[in-house]
Amino acid sequence: MKKTKEVKEKRWILKSDFSGDSAAEVAELSRALVISPIISKLLYNRGYTTPAEARKFICMENEMLSNPFDMKDMSVGIARIKTAVERKEKITVYGDYDVDGVTAVCTLYLYLKSIGADVSYYIPNRNGEGYGVSCSAIDAIAATGSTLVITVDTGITANEEVEYAKKIGVDFIITDHHECHTELPLAVAAINPHRPDCPSPFKELAGVGVVFKLICAYEERYVTHDKIKATAKIFASYADLVAIGTIADVMPVKEENRIIIKCGLGMMENTSKVGLAALIEASTKKTDVPQQDSKKKKKSKISSGFIGYTLAPRINAAGRIKSASMAVELFLENDYAEAYKIAEELCAANKERQSEENKIMEEAYKKIEEIDLENTSVIVLDADNWHHGVIGIVASRITEKYGRPSILVSFEGNDSAVHSPDDAGKGSGRSVKGMNLVDALSYCEDHLLKYGGHELAAGLSVSRGELDNFRKKINEYAALNLSEEDMTPTLEADTEVALEDITLALADGLRILEPYGVANPIPAFILRGVTVMEISGVSAGKHTRLTVTDGNLSVTAMYFSASPESLGIYPGDEIDLLFNIDVNDWLGRRTVQIIVRDIKTSEKQARSEELERARFEEIRSGARIYKEENAVPSREDFATVYKFLLSSQRNGTNRLSHRDITTRISKSQYGAEIGYVKLKIIMMVFKELNLISLEEHDDEIYTFNIRFGAPKTDLEKSNLLKKIRSQLRPKN
Repeated sequence: MKKTKEVKEKRWILKSDFSGDSAAEVAELSRALVISPIISKLLYNRGYTTPAEARKFICMENEMLSNPFDMKDMSVGIARIKTAVERKEKITVYGDYDVDGVTAVCTLYLYLKSIGADVSYYIPNRNGEGYGVSCSAIDAIAATGSTLVITVDTGITANEEVEYAKKIGVDFIITDHHECHTELPLAVAAINPHRPDCPSPFKELAGVGVVFKLICAYEERYVTHDKIKATAKIFASYADLVAIGTIADVMPVKEENRIIIKCGLGMMENTSKVGLAALIEASTKKTDVPQQDSKKKKKSKISSGFIGYTLAPRINAAGRIKSASMAVELFLENDYAEAYKIAEELCAANKERQSEENKIMEEAYKKIEEIDLENTSVIVLDADNWHHGVIGIVASRITEKYGRPSILVSFEGNDSAVHSPDDAGKGSGRSVKGMNLVDALSYCEDHLLKYGGHELAAGLSVSRGELDNFRKKINEYAALNLSEEDMTPTLEADTEVALEDITLALADGLRILEPYGVANPIPAFILRGVTVMEISGVSAGKHTRLTVTDGNLSVTAMYFSASPESLGIYPGDEIDLLFNIDVNDWLGRRTVQIIVRDIKTSEKQARSEELERARFEEIRSGARIYKEENAVPSREDFATVYKFLLSSQRNGTNRLSHRDITTRISKSQYGAEIGYVKLKIIMMVFKELNLISLEEHDDEIYTFNIRFGAPKTDLEKSNLLKKIRSQLRPKN
């Protein structure tokens, strides 16, 4: 199964072959913990190679919360907050507009309210103000009488803005988790685990995770005076919001984050937060009738995947399409009916985001067709009308598809009919392992107005006049730091399994590894040499459902965001699958199914196809053809293919792959067996005699056009056909 030249075939990596010593250790894990050998392999791959280590991981005995006071500036930060509370100063929580920022704003706002603070919040508008702290925002906040700003999930690069705030009498406490520039802002406190001088042992907190540490510290020092009581109280009140932000920001699910997420997911299944209950209901409803009493609703199974793929996009949609304040108001709302209205608005905004995303993606792919990808390591695209709130998602899709960093820049909002070099564009980028995007942007900073972010995701601002220079500079950086292997998309699998291993018992047993996420990924498996029994489109062809068999057993497989046509596989094909295991719960009936992440032609079928291609090249070069090969087409074979192509064109299809044609003819009413070599000869003769307009593209895809009413042509006039027939010999 070939892929286009631009989209590289993914490389599969098995984490371990489980031979030798590892096989013995896996067997010991299975015996000691009384778990299946497959789950033992998964634990082994995650670094838990002894029964004691594995048991601690499963029971979370080795997960510890670090001392919040280990974080640099923590004591001075909470002291300034206490002063503000005692003096009745107005405090403004200043956050980012993504899920991490929204949950961080809500968590800190609710806590400050609970201790009697006069508090409000401010989230910049993505479209009007853009990312980060701005002087205009500081002016607006100061005008409300606020004298203390606490940033969450932002602010660590706001040097000039913090200096400006000082001059007008506004103090700043920064809580952030993004990478720092060399010079830190001169705030009252800059609490960030990524500060070079921060001794805190755990560096992988989300922005809301840093807020969690802040309020734990405040509660311990000024309220309960007891670390255990303080931590327990904060967990019981806010772990759900902290978990949502941590999952949505794709933080590693290990150590402190693992505790937060595990606790938060448990809380969400019985949440007392009206807004969260309303959002879960609106996101999963089967009818248009809202559930007025959230307590009567059947409990939803809340997982990391549900947060990442269902709730987070809806929360994010507020900041992307409308205003992030909408999501904040949802979580602060105490009336269920009002909360449900907001939740429905978020669901509608998410649908709007999806539509906008598809439009931008289509335009971006057209632009990529004009790029020489063989000599381009970083894809940088721009447009005047792309929605600022959606370009980051599209950049993620492009990076995933093409296996290289991508940056999309939108000059949306520059209303002048005449472009100016001074027009400011906002960009969002995604990278691959091997190229730290913040380091790359730092290399290009002479051509940028502003930038910041993480290793694999970042934002930036660039003037129109500097865009080409930036494009050249970042590709220069990539040429020095990014290898061809870095740009080859890879998928990791824990182990190979047989079809008989894929059971409901295994699917249920995998739960002991949850919660999943970065550093503890959803288990991935490889199944080799299974045959496609059925293949069909789902949701108007957006997704694909397959049934595969090993000859004895069969299983259903779902491949999301891939149409059957894009896969190039057919019933009877022998394939390999890389997949996750899932449970399909439909009308109370639970069955195991697999969620496909990639498909490859099996080695056996790939060898067979390669032999077919090689044989055709031999015949085209004049090799003998034996009658038993059934390679020389008859008049009836020509007629069958012609009728098939004519019927396809009348039905609106004039672009088919070689495999499409051979498979569909054999499965259609024609019932003819037109093999690989025979079809190649037929198509070449059609082109030679100009019977049809025919063009062959990469990956053996034909574009054809049959001229209706064209005069009949005698096949005997084909010199190619005469040559092929002359090569026919009886087998010795």
